[in-house]
Amino acid sequence: MSATPSKTMAAFWMAGWLSLMLIMAVAGREATRELNVFQIMEVRSLVGFVLLSPIIYRAGGFKVLRTSRLPQHIGRNLVHYVAQLGWFFALTLIPIGQVVAIEFTMPIWTAILAASFLSERMTPWKIAAIVLGLVGVIVIVRPATGEINPGQLIALGAAMGFGVSMALVKSLTRTESALSILFWMLVVQSVAGFVPTLFVWTWPSAYVWAWVGVIAVCGTFSHYCLASAMRYADATIVVPMDFLRVPLTATAGWLLYSERLDAWTVLGAALILCGNLLNLKPPAPVPARAQ
Repeated sequence: MSATPSKTMAAFWMAGWLSLMLIMAVAGREATRELNVFQIMEVRSLVGFVLLSPIIYRAGGFKVLRTSRLPQHIGRNLVHYVAQLGWFFALTLIPIGQVVAIEFTMPIWTAILAASFLSERMTPWKIAAIVLGLVGVIVIVRPATGEINPGQLIALGAAMGFGVSMALVKSLTRTESALSILFWMLVVQSVAGFVPTLFVWTWPSAYVWAWVGVIAVCGTFSHYCLASAMRYADATIVVPMDFLRVPLTATAGWLLYSERLDAWTVLGAALILCGNLLNLKPPAPVPARAQ
């Protein structure tokens, strides 16, 4: 359900998303030391149900979750599920700062899809933003060297999936509440991952169980923050606010894992940032027709 546009409220909710996603990146690196990503995702969804139940009860029970757009929820969350699997897997292959830097191509795909399916205007500034973002990816991945890390390609595929998911979330917020969007995400993803999880299930140590719990909490409420932010501003305004996560995650990787970002990753991330900032430029007003 739409709300009165407010960049301040959008920024408030995106600050929550940013903080929780930063914590989840570190938790994901720790949890994948012992667990398969399917198991992490399934436990996250199941714990998310427990965390969400009191909120659903206070909001009026399951009647507030009724939807006439179930196919859209299913499609959005299947795409998002695959993207999340890729994101967690990429964390095991490349530095977390590089995963997040590549992830920030997400606004490129969001802008393209928002213009194609949500009737948001594709301005020259948005086209320039897309070009800069793609150049930034090329700089980070450096295909000409012939030494492309599979983790980079997986992270890029995850970013594309997140872009599709983001555009679909924006569409859903026109009629659905943030609580409904989050509930159906947990339903679809828990069903999608149940069978694969049975084949890879192992009992983790208490240490890793704690990190899985952190992932569940952050994963559940980060998406509530994201869906809430989308109610207050266009996708092309909301998503670039998240870019502060790149230096924060890179700093966490350096402090916790002694990971260093090379100059190419920094340059590529800077180009993607410039593209995202161009995305924020408002479109020129449409001239009024002569009477």
